[in-house]
Amino acid sequence: MSNTKPTCSSAQLTAFLNDELLETDQGRFLKHLDDCPSCQKQLDKHSADQQWWLETSSFLSDDVFDSELKESLPSPLTKHHNDPVLHSAIPGVLDALQPSDDPRMLGRFGGYEVVGVVGCGGMGVVLKGYEPALNRYVAIKVLAPHLAMSGAARARFSREGQATASVVHPNVVSIHRVSESSGLPFLVMPYVAGESLQRRLDHSGSLPIEAVIRIGLQVCCGLAAAHAQGLVHRDVKPANILMEPDVDRIILTDFGLARAADDASMTRTGVLAGTPQYMSPEQARGERVDQRSDLFSLGSVLFTLCTGRPPFRSETSYAILRKITDEIPRPIQQLRPETPVWLIRLIERLHAKDPDDRFQTAHEVAELFEQCLAHLQQPDQRPLPISLQRSPVRYRSRFLWAGGSILALSAMIAAATYLVPNPENLSSASSQPEQTDAPARLDDSQKKETKTIAVPEILPDDDELSMSAIIGEIQELEGELSRVEDLLNEADTQHDTATESPSPSLEPLPSPQE
Repeated sequence: MSNTKPTCSSAQLTAFLNDELLETDQGRFLKHLDDCPSCQKQLDKHSADQQWWLETSSFLSDDVFDSELKESLPSPLTKHHNDPVLHSAIPGVLDALQPSDDPRMLGRFGGYEVVGVVGCGGMGVVLKGYEPALNRYVAIKVLAPHLAMSGAARARFSREGQATASVVHPNVVSIHRVSESSGLPFLVMPYVAGESLQRRLDHSGSLPIEAVIRIGLQVCCGLAAAHAQGLVHRDVKPANILMEPDVDRIILTDFGLARAADDASMTRTGVLAGTPQYMSPEQARGERVDQRSDLFSLGSVLFTLCTGRPPFRSETSYAILRKITDEIPRPIQQLRPETPVWLIRLIERLHAKDPDDRFQTAHEVAELFEQCLAHLQQPDQRPLPISLQRSPVRYRSRFLWAGGSILALSAMIAAATYLVPNPENLSSASSQPEQTDAPARLDDSQKKETKTIAVPEILPDDDELSMSAIIGEIQELEGELSRVEDLLNEADTQHDTATESPSPSLEPLPSPQE
C-alpha cells in the first residue's frame, strides 16, 4: 500500500484562489495544504502567474489612479520580448530602476515613478513615468545602456535635448528636464496619450484627405518653428510624429538628428543621417542640407498618408537611396485615384529633386495647407490657391522632352532608312534585266518594286543633300515643340485669369475632389 498523498489538481488550485470552494471543501483543502509540501509549491507557482498579479494589482489599486495605468501595467516586456534589439535595451534600463514604495510601479528612476515601457528606438527606451509632486504623467527617454559609454551617442542625446528645448511651439514636443540617473542620461517630456503616425498607418492604412491636410498643416507649423531657430530636423518621418486622439493635435518629436543650418558637420560630404525611406536626395548623397530637405521628407510623409506606403521602396537601403536620387515615385493617382489633383501637385513640388524647385519655406507650405483646408470645408466660397491650379512645370517639361526625344528618334530612323541601302533591293536591282519598252500603266506591286529599286541608285550621289533635308526636318520639329509649349503657357495664363475673375453668370465649378 502506497503512502503517497494525493495532489491537488489545477482546477482545485484555481477554485481556491478564486474563492469558489465550498466552506467544507475549503477546510479540507487547507488541512491538506498544511500536510502536503508538494501542493504548497504548486499553489505558490500557480499564484505567481502574471494574470494573478495583474488582477491583484487591479483589486488593490485606487480606481481613479488605476484607470490611467491599465494599458501600462500589463508586463512591459511581453510586447517587445521577441525583438532582439529591444530585448537587449529594455532589461538594461529596468535594471537601473530603484525600488518604489508603490507596488503598482515598476520602480523609480530619477525621482519619477515608472509606470511602464512605452517603446524603444535606436537611441534608447521611452518609459511612462508619474511625477507625484505635480500629479502628472511624463515620458522619460533614457539612453540605452550599451550607448551610454559612447561619447558620440551622449553628444547626440544631449543635442536632442538642447535642440528641442530651443523650439517652443504647440506642435513640437517640449522638454521638462535633462538629467542623468544611474549613469544613464535621460530626457523628460510630456506624456502624449495617443500613438505615433506610423502606428496609425500600420493599423489603418491611408488616411482621409482632410486628415492628411490637417496633419500636414501642423507638421509644417512645427517645422517652421524649428527652422526659425536655425534648426534642420533631418529625420521627419511618421514614427517621429505623435498623434493625440482624433487627430486634434500633432506633435513633432525626436530632434536627435537636428543640427543648426550653419553647423560645420552639415557641410561634410559622405555623412548620412536619417531614415532612408524619408531622406531627401541631397541627404542621400551625403551633401549639405538646409530646411528644404525637411520639406522633401514632408512630401514623402504626405505621400505615405495618401497611399499607405512610402514613395521609395526597395529591398536594401542603398537601393532606396538610389531611387530617391534618380527616380520619380509611382503616381499617387494610380495608388489612390480619388486623391485631389491639387494635393498631388503640392506633393510633387515638395518632391522636386532640385531644392530650388521645391517650396522654399515650411511657412509657405503651411499657408497653402490652410487655404486647401478651407477649400475642403467650403469649396464654393473658398477657392484653391492659384499655384496649385496649374500643372506642375517639371511634368510639362518632361512631356516636351519626351516628345522631342521621340520625334528626334523618328528622324534618325528615317535617315537610316534612306541612307543605308537594302541588300535585298540591291541584289534584285542588279539581277533585273533592262526593259526598253516599259508599260504605259503599272499595277501597285510594280510601282512599289520600281521605287525600291530606284532609291539606292540615286541616293549615293546625294547623301549631303539628303542629310541637310533631314536636319531641316528636325529643326522644324523643334519649332513645333516650342509652339506647343507656348500654347500650354498661354492656356495656363487664361486659366489663372478665369479663376481670378469668374463670370457671375456661371454656376460655381465643383471642387477637384468631387
